[in-house]
Amino acid sequence: MSEVASQVAAEVPASRVETPFQRFRSEFFESKIATAALILLVTIVTLALLAPIITPQNPYDLGQVDVLDARLAPGEKAFAGYTMWLGSDGAGRDLYSAILYGLRISLSVGVTAGLIALVIGMAIGLLAAYIGGRTENIIMRIVDLQLSFPAALVALMLVAMLGKGIDKIVLALVVAQWAYYARTVRGTALVERRKEYVEAAQCLGLSNARIVFRHILPNCLAPLIVVGTVQTASAISLEATLSFLGVGLPQTEPSLGVLIANGFEYMLSGRYWISVFPGLALLFTVVSINLVGDQLRDVLNPRLKK
Repeated sequence: MSEVASQVAAEVPASRVETPFQRFRSEFFESKIATAALILLVTIVTLALLAPIITPQNPYDLGQVDVLDARLAPGEKAFAGYTMWLGSDGAGRDLYSAILYGLRISLSVGVTAGLIALVIGMAIGLLAAYIGGRTENIIMRIVDLQLSFPAALVALMLVAMLGKGIDKIVLALVVAQWAYYARTVRGTALVERRKEYVEAAQCLGLSNARIVFRHILPNCLAPLIVVGTVQTASAISLEATLSFLGVGLPQTEPSLGVLIANGFEYMLSGRYWISVFPGLALLFTVVSINLVGDQLRDVLNPRLKK
């Protein structure tokens, strides 16, 4: 039997042996919806990064904005001669330019808040799972208390106290979201901590830091990636909600939420485009991130796959 198996293995071309990355890529792109969402997300991020190059104006440079261009309908020409394909808002800013600049702010706030919350929550979750005992009980009671309040309410209260600004809203989003990461990491790390390889590492006299960061943490990354995508989309939505309510980013630091709020007063007068187009940009961004996160969850944890 061993000779037959060796002959069969020898006949299998080496090119058919998939690496983990190739297997991950093939499984991810099995879903046409997830593939389309990833393409859309990459397009949105690329457009946002190239905004200073591909937009006809900097919508927040007063020297480039003309009040005579206020509330132009989509397709009308600006006073400077270029076409405003998505129209203009009440201040005369080109909506196409404003949306791309707003995407830069919204994406940077969401990603920054998500990364900081991930690092803090990951450290706290690992600490609780590895140390255990009274320390774990205290940490998890704090996490439970945090999660008992809606994230939007926590962020709203903090922004109301701290004031407007990118740094203030990032801090508020971090405080509102770190507990999700801490609970996820703690649950995964508890499972890993009871496995034999951790006990073997402890018997060999390895330091706690090496066991945690070299052995336990890598096995917690898969659920962290999934939670990270969902929470990034949530952070972008929360920032837009707070900015729409007037307690998030100021007018000088525009985001999609600010743009939607600017056009809300014109909705009843028929100038729908001022709010609708930024709203669609926000919708496509959040939905594409969530769809990519759902597919990542199915690939990284096949037991959850429908």
